Amino acid sequence: QVRLAESGGDLVQAGGSLRLSCTASGFFIAGYSMGWFRQAPGKEREGVSCINWSGSTTYADSVRGRFTASRDNIKNTVYLQMTSLKPEDTAMYYCASDLTCSRWSVRGSWGQGTQVTVSS
Repeated sequence: QVRLAESGGDLVQAGGSLRLSCTASGFFIAGYSMGWFRQAPGKEREGVSCINWSGSTTYADSVRGRFTASRDNIKNTVYLQMTSLKPEDTAMYYCASDLTCSRWSVRGSWGQGTQVTVSS
């Protein structure tokens, strides 16, 4: 059974940092692009970052330079290191598997989400 489990969301002050983790089970992530998306209340879900099988990354303009995606294929885990957090980063963050990074199109599974709240 394919499962993605996110963790690491928290309440932080503006300017702070968080690291989100997404651990996969039921498949091995090594050969797949993995992505992070977020959805704030009343807004559409948007792609945040994507990391392909070789480690090449794609970022939304709004987070580029502040967020860093990485992966550990041995641990079957992808990460999103978030720094210089802003209140507008507040959202539910979702992990997704097997996506085309250039199109933010997901073919695989979604995690349940982890809440990130940034206070001013």
